[in-house]
Amino acid sequence: MSIELAALVPHTPRMCFEEKTPDFQKELVKGMKQLSAIIENIQPDAVVIISCHWTSSFDHLVDATPEHQGILTALECPNLISDVPYDYPGDPELAGELAEAGVKGGLPVIPVNDPAYCWDYGTVVPLRYLIPKGDIPVIDLSVTLAANLDETYRWGQLAGKVLKESGKKTVFISSGALSHHLVRGPECMPTLAEQALDSQFLAYLTDNDLQSARSMLPQYAKNAGLEAGGRHIAMLLGVLEDGCRSAFYGYGQSSGSSNVVMTFEPANKVARSGKIVKQGAVR
Repeated sequence: MSIELAALVPHTPRMCFEEKTPDFQKELVKGMKQLSAIIENIQPDAVVIISCHWTSSFDHLVDATPEHQGILTALECPNLISDVPYDYPGDPELAGELAEAGVKGGLPVIPVNDPAYCWDYGTVVPLRYLIPKGDIPVIDLSVTLAANLDETYRWGQLAGKVLKESGKKTVFISSGALSHHLVRGPECMPTLAEQALDSQFLAYLTDNDLQSARSMLPQYAKNAGLEAGGRHIAMLLGVLEDGCRSAFYGYGQSSGSSNVVMTFEPANKVARSGKIVKQGAVR
């Protein structure tokens, strides 16, 4: 078994409840539902998700809790996300393997097993769409502020190796935005300069040119103000490898940020299934 799929997804607060999602984000909802159907078809044994809203100061944290149950009211926007229940199984065994691999690789990685810990909305919002039945084990990962992009990329490589060599089918999810200089007004687009940077970076991803994407990432993260400094992207690139196949499912703005739904099929699956296929268009 191995990584069956990786994805870059949004978690904008206004799409937490589908019926309240504004028109300019409905393309994201449609893309998330398409991705949900893909995940259900895969029937993975576990989903690993890195969330830009679980920020740790110094250590890379791995949620090893056997059962994730709680009620989320988002600290940043309780007017948009309040009293949202969630209930998902965990996978302490695989979480422990991830943490152990990180430590052996020289990184400060710590497993956390605390049923009182409450998930953030960067975790809950995408999972409400991607695993609506709550029937797939989830392992949550933090973004670590003391870790630069190179260290986070390395953590992605180590985690990816564990997932690729695991006896379980897994899906890796990166939850976060691209350009992220937030402004008042949920309908606001990123600036033209930020849109140009987003477009170029997405072109590398849709062309499956991960090396160029990684080379661009540091300046892109700085100039476009990527969410979490681009750490969720760095980890995604570390998990992936050359030869993957991308598919594009949707774009939507949120208060000046740029959000996409994209999937990446690993190289070993591409080799079995044949040519690269692209869906949708980068805006």
